[in-house]
Amino acid sequence: MVFSSLFFLYLFLPLCLLVYWLTPKIEYKNIVLIIFSLIFYAWGEPLWVLLLLFSATANYLCGLLIEKYRGRTGAKASLIVSLLLNLGMLFVFKYSAFTVENINALFSLHLPVPSIRLPIGISFYTFQTISYTVDCYWEKIHAQRSYTKFLLYVCMFPQLVAGPIVRYSSIESELTRRYASVSDISAGLTRIMIGLGKKVILSNHLSTIVDAFFAGDMQHISVAGTWYAVAVYAMQIYFDFSGYSDMAIGLGRLFGFHFDENFRHPFLCKDITEFWQRWHISLGTFFRDYLLYIPIFGKRRAYGGLFLVWFCTGLWHGASWNFIIWGLYFGLFICFERLLGKKRIKKIPVVLRHIYSKIVIVIGFGIFYFEQLPRLGLFFRNLIGLNGNGLIDEFTKISVANNLYLLIGALICCFPVLETLEKLAKKSESRQMAFGIFQTVCNGALLVFSSIFLVDATNNPFLYFRF
Repeated sequence: MVFSSLFFLYLFLPLCLLVYWLTPKIEYKNIVLIIFSLIFYAWGEPLWVLLLLFSATANYLCGLLIEKYRGRTGAKASLIVSLLLNLGMLFVFKYSAFTVENINALFSLHLPVPSIRLPIGISFYTFQTISYTVDCYWEKIHAQRSYTKFLLYVCMFPQLVAGPIVRYSSIESELTRRYASVSDISAGLTRIMIGLGKKVILSNHLSTIVDAFFAGDMQHISVAGTWYAVAVYAMQIYFDFSGYSDMAIGLGRLFGFHFDENFRHPFLCKDITEFWQRWHISLGTFFRDYLLYIPIFGKRRAYGGLFLVWFCTGLWHGASWNFIIWGLYFGLFICFERLLGKKRIKKIPVVLRHIYSKIVIVIGFGIFYFEQLPRLGLFFRNLIGLNGNGLIDEFTKISVANNLYLLIGALICCFPVLETLEKLAKKSESRQMAFGIFQTVCNGALLVFSSIFLVDATNNPFLYFRF
């Protein structure tokens, strides 16, 4: 089941909220959320519910054993079991076919390539359980003794299938005691509508532009057309990824949970380091906290750890060489900026820093898009006209003209428009009242227009579902 569907918006979510709000005690509310979360997950993946329950149960027991044998060999053994289990599941379901394919290519073998369907959300809930057991071992948190509460942490449907990666410490107290106030519900509904609009109104329509340029033969796409299409793709993927996070955060607020922000207007960045402090924050902080400083060959190596993080960041997104290249590509620029130093970077004119960062980001998303390396090479040649393609073509001009309002709207939505209006509204009560009315009208309009677009839409899930 996906958030951007009429069934979810008009049946599943209202029914879930009704039963949840009518349920008296927090213990029963947790059970209601678990039941609806398992139904949500099983809607399209009924078999993989068993894998989810197995993962939750195994990591719950590992957490208890770490707590019981704290400071002794049993705690380390329990952590190792948890890591082997979680990483083993990821390897089998996500990377086994990729590994066998590359072994066959490297050694001219003909080993059978496993064909295993990837369970939705496995990259997210395994990272959550890894963070839980590691934090237990590092004594940052105490193990959760209630299986019901731990299961809710793992399978809560707002963030189950596509993030954000929620740390146990962020919602530990809310598993036991929480309250959704009127302001929580209002803020939650607003975030849901914003996320829905990002996905249905912006991302889905931007994807048609990208497909028109990149889905078919790219040989004769002009230089300007290639830059235009990949820039549109960067916006498409931003609105898709951040749209899901907005909806997840908003849904959490309706139930009294406060998830951390996952995207903070990343295209406002002035360098690549800042971009990754604003983009998919939960994934970036996960690798920073759990991978960056681990010893490599017996020592903590700053740049070795940095490239390990970016190798894993790329690989996490998919079992394909383009994702690995994409991760290392950004790792190179972050390494370059670290060597240059913050003081030297700040001396560079802001305009030049913006131009530099946007060029690097846009090219990076081109790497992200093309999973087939020959097409990726063609993309790079198109960027600078090495395929004999001209500077601009009529098709690009027509596309820009026909989609001008969509492009302008998408560019505006890359900026913190709502936050700016909220700050202005706080200056007086009359402004706050006017802003409240404006917000309500906008929420209603987003729901109406999104629903209209969804009526005849084919299944178009969020892109992070495949990761």
